[in-house]
Amino acid sequence: MNMTYFIAIIAVLFIGIIIAYVILNKKMQKTEYAQIKKLQQGTKAEKMSSEILLQKLYLLYSKTPFFKGYILKLRRRIEIINVDDEYTTRKEAAKILNRALIVLFLLFALTTLMAHRSPLLMSILFLFELFIFNSYIDDLTNKLDDKLLEEQVQFFSEIRHAYHEFNMVEEAIYQVSLDDEKVISKQGEKIYEILISDDPETELEKYYDVAPNSYLKEFAGISYLTKEFGDRKENGTSLYLKNINNITQEMQLEILKRDKLKHVFQSLTVISIVPVLLLEPLKNWAVGNFSFTESFYKGKAGMIVQLLIVVLTLISYLLTRKLKDSGSTYIDTRNTQNPWQERVYKKTKKIVDLFIPKPGTAEDRKLKDLLKDSASKLKMNHLYVNKLCLAILTGIVSILLIFLLHHIAVQYVYEEPTSDYDLIGGLSEKEKAKADEVTKIHNVFLDMFKGKPNVTQQMVENAMAQSQYYIEAEPEEITKQAKKVMDKLKIVNNESLQWYDLLIDFLFAYIAYQAPTWLLYLQKIMRQLEMENEVMQFQTIILMLMKLERINVEMILEWLERYANIFKEPISKCVNNYEAGGWEALEELKNTVSFEQFIRIVESLQAAVEKIPIRDAFDELDADRDYYQEKRKEANDRLISRKGMMGKAVGFAPLVVIFVGYLIVPLVFIGMTAMGSSFSSLS
Repeated sequence: MNMTYFIAIIAVLFIGIIIAYVILNKKMQKTEYAQIKKLQQGTKAEKMSSEILLQKLYLLYSKTPFFKGYILKLRRRIEIINVDDEYTTRKEAAKILNRALIVLFLLFALTTLMAHRSPLLMSILFLFELFIFNSYIDDLTNKLDDKLLEEQVQFFSEIRHAYHEFNMVEEAIYQVSLDDEKVISKQGEKIYEILISDDPETELEKYYDVAPNSYLKEFAGISYLTKEFGDRKENGTSLYLKNINNITQEMQLEILKRDKLKHVFQSLTVISIVPVLLLEPLKNWAVGNFSFTESFYKGKAGMIVQLLIVVLTLISYLLTRKLKDSGSTYIDTRNTQNPWQERVYKKTKKIVDLFIPKPGTAEDRKLKDLLKDSASKLKMNHLYVNKLCLAILTGIVSILLIFLLHHIAVQYVYEEPTSDYDLIGGLSEKEKAKADEVTKIHNVFLDMFKGKPNVTQQMVENAMAQSQYYIEAEPEEITKQAKKVMDKLKIVNNESLQWYDLLIDFLFAYIAYQAPTWLLYLQKIMRQLEMENEVMQFQTIILMLMKLERINVEMILEWLERYANIFKEPISKCVNNYEAGGWEALEELKNTVSFEQFIRIVESLQAAVEKIPIRDAFDELDADRDYYQEKRKEANDRLISRKGMMGKAVGFAPLVVIFVGYLIVPLVFIGMTAMGSSFSSLS
């Protein structure tokens, strides 16, 4: 019967797809599609190609409420890679969303098959799978970033050969960018247009804001400086080509780092979400083989453990993805001009301001430092909008779940087979039918006395003796059954909203209120792991710039600010204060940070301000280039090792909890309790 329901659901979904296809065909006949079709006549094959279908699906997704947000998010990231190529952007966005929808459909089907007996659990899993759907879209988009990075290595190699041939930066870039099949060619064309424009410096600043990754920023900047000030030989080698080689080495290290992270985390994400799919199969197996556990798995305690495992799995999944994220080419596609937090804050300003710390207080300074250290884009008021909204939502969901748990406990009392002995050995069909009949009789008296205060066992015995069910029963039997009814009545009357339920609800809401702050602390820890990696990237940038003509300390700081992530805030402040006094601004920067390797860079910049040339201040970078490269590889290995250890601890936590807390402990504890009760009854 259950399989019949599942097949029926699949059939309904299939019919829905057919209806959607018919609606799509009808829309194609409207003016917009008709005009497109007319323009395409003579330029396409008679049959609909996959690319044309993807274009039409993009239009459909962009007009459908649920998919509209996803398709816009996708195009914001993809259009940065596919510069000014609307056709490819739409095609890639539709292709990624199609693949994600197929995965979502399969997950929904699997969840329906495994958890159809528990509508609540199935609904929770459906919501959880929406998180997976969103994450899978991000993964597919990140693959485009990785593909672009790999193409850049080959692109820069071809630039070297073309530069040897033409000895002109812009001409070399133009020749290599003629290959339209590669995504990187569009970026090359864009950089070429910038170099030959009337105001390349302004256009270059615009490109820095939309470049897919920092390596293309470095390449565009070095190309501009070389074209503007000319190239020169360094130990018989072109300085421009040497700088391109430095950027290539950086990219190769990044590609290796990402490949290793993928290898370490390739199964952890799946392992972290598998437990929620095992809840129902494990429950059915335990109840089927050890019937004495039915009271746990089908009662309130079992549902509480299920909910805790789902929450733990969600947290584990999100943390695992945070650890896996390399963060090098991530583009924030959210609406930063008018986010939803700003709209909510305008309507609830007076309430939110009550929770925001007063300016100048210790808590205010602590939170501002935390926002800076975690590189969060959130404003203080937006952070508190997040905290309050999450607390209110969690409070509402928690109280609803508490009511539902009380209902489940009462319902199980009304449905549990009532036997005269513990169910260690299980019940035959005949015994189960008899136990169910006893339960139905008890339910009559439960309904009679439910909600009434000061009910005694004698009152229940009197009611039983006068009823049709126990007319011929012995007094001992009536007393025995009345005692069981009283035990059930205590559970039913106590399963209502209690003061400790409100306390638990408040506790969950408080945890949710603090969660955004804790997430900032996690981001801060992750940034500290990346500090050494960023400082080594600074060293590479300085190594490229220090030998260029007309370079100065202020220009180096501007470049560092452009590529900084962890140290962006203090460097930006130093750049703003530089005109008032270079050495003093650098001294303030040195006092602001505490990372020793970065402090050494600042001290070298201070020496270059007044005492010695930039080239002499950083001469050790050039002399020890191979050493720093090896050190960079070792730092990446340490970072991946730390992330791997943390990822394994977080990723395997739900799996351990489900087997220990949801299977082994209930079996042992309930089994021992039931066995003790059986021995007591026998004695």
